[in-house]
Amino acid sequence: MTTTSTTEGPLLLTKRRIWIIFGALIAGMLLSSLDQTIVSTAMPTIVGQLGGVEHQVWLTTAYLLATTIVMPVYGKFGDVLGRRRLFLIAIALFTIASLGASLATDFTQLIVWRAVQGLGGGGLMILSQAIIADIVPASERGKYLGPLGGIFGLSAVGGPLLGGFFVDHLTWQWAFYINIPVGIAAFAIAWFTLKLPNKKATQPIDILGVVLLSAFTTCLIFFTDFGGDSSHGWGAIETWAFGIGMIVAALLFVLVESKAKDPIIPLSLFKNPIFVNATAIGLTLGLGMFAAIGFVPTFLQMSSGTSAAASGLLMLPMMVGLIGTSIASGILITRTGKYRIFPIIGTLITGAAMVAMTTLTASTPIWLICVFLFVFGAGLGLIMQVVVLVTQNSVPAAQIGTATSTNNYFREVGASLGVAVFGTIFTTRLTDNLKDVFTAAGATAGDAANSTATLDPQTLGQLPDALRDGVVTAYADALAPVFWYLLPFIAIAFVLSLFLKEIPLSDVAGLVARGEAIGGAEAEELEAAQKAAAVTPTAGTPAQDVPVGKP
Repeated sequence: MTTTSTTEGPLLLTKRRIWIIFGALIAGMLLSSLDQTIVSTAMPTIVGQLGGVEHQVWLTTAYLLATTIVMPVYGKFGDVLGRRRLFLIAIALFTIASLGASLATDFTQLIVWRAVQGLGGGGLMILSQAIIADIVPASERGKYLGPLGGIFGLSAVGGPLLGGFFVDHLTWQWAFYINIPVGIAAFAIAWFTLKLPNKKATQPIDILGVVLLSAFTTCLIFFTDFGGDSSHGWGAIETWAFGIGMIVAALLFVLVESKAKDPIIPLSLFKNPIFVNATAIGLTLGLGMFAAIGFVPTFLQMSSGTSAAASGLLMLPMMVGLIGTSIASGILITRTGKYRIFPIIGTLITGAAMVAMTTLTASTPIWLICVFLFVFGAGLGLIMQVVVLVTQNSVPAAQIGTATSTNNYFREVGASLGVAVFGTIFTTRLTDNLKDVFTAAGATAGDAANSTATLDPQTLGQLPDALRDGVVTAYADALAPVFWYLLPFIAIAFVLSLFLKEIPLSDVAGLVARGEAIGGAEAEELEAAQKAAAVTPTAGTPAQDVPVGKP
């Protein structure tokens, strides 16, 4: 391997220590996932006070770009240098950036601090999943990955609600203030409980690979953002300039990685059929899943006439379904050792929910939409964390972090492409439909275009009933067909699941496999022996730790 351990002896992975470390990971995961959604409902107020309405998309893009760029970096560096210090750095970056964002006096400052938050948030997501693989064998990991996935579900609902509460009753700065005490607590918990071995690199770091991968990611995000933006579009020269840059960076990256001594993403991973299959499922799922999640809240907001914060409650059924099946599948995998069936069932359920969503109309009852969302979430919960587990189980212990981050990275790539491409289809159809609605109501073409651009749930409630019904119908008619376009990708994920090879789940934790820790019954016995030796030392001699063997 490319590292040497700097610890004096193996770590004892007792059940108590595993649960303490797991608590630190939950705190870190909550910190990063909550902030992805809490800003959404505060956005209009932030833009109103700081200005910069023409740049507001950057508040989301800056965070997404930074998060996606650093995913592979944290994964690889965690394998090479150890994950404890990186996890602490990620928490510190996120917390400091939250303070900076809360004190921002203009929109540019806020965007910069959001990018710094992304640098920390990406690390928290990747390192949490990799550390679980370090301390828990794959055969038992499902019951831990399920709750981690559930944190995302809770945050998806809790974030908008908190953001709406802060804007209504306090100030928008509280969307960032809240991260500071949580971040300090998470840092303290991790500092005292996350006792993991540190390492030193023995091979040169693949700096050029990092630069090229960052260039590819940046071009990808800009390509999809510009393509999906009405002010640029897919026909704009600048959009395709980023597209060409993306292709060039990808080709150069593959060339560099094929020659690097210790590549940031080893190309040998792609010779592993199980890894490739699981990562491809994540990519196609990202294309379909995030596009659907991104569009449905807008429709719910318009059809119910509620605020963004209140409409977040209407997404609760989806999160309940996701959390429930995520935890249940993890427990069942731990009990049976079988995982292949869950992505198969999950893609079928997700596909069925998407077919149901193609029937959405202005008259579809809200309760029925919530049922569709529950089924949709239940399908996702059977896939998301299972794919991560399969990925980790398919690679050597020395590559756990790299494999985990690469799998997540390609899912984010899929999400970026899906939201951009299908978002363009949705918004194009919606704009045309709304113009027709306002034109039919007697508005001129110019007034219709202006009304379409400035429409929100608050103004919707002030429209005559007939016009309001027309607007909701326009949203439904634009949204429902999008799910037909998403279905082929879920079908691809289903086919990939059928060919997912099932191999025995490892019963050795990553740290134990690398000789950096002792786990299981042996760890419990050694800890008990150490405690006994400390309590009852030999007469005339100071208490000594029982030796735990060589690393």
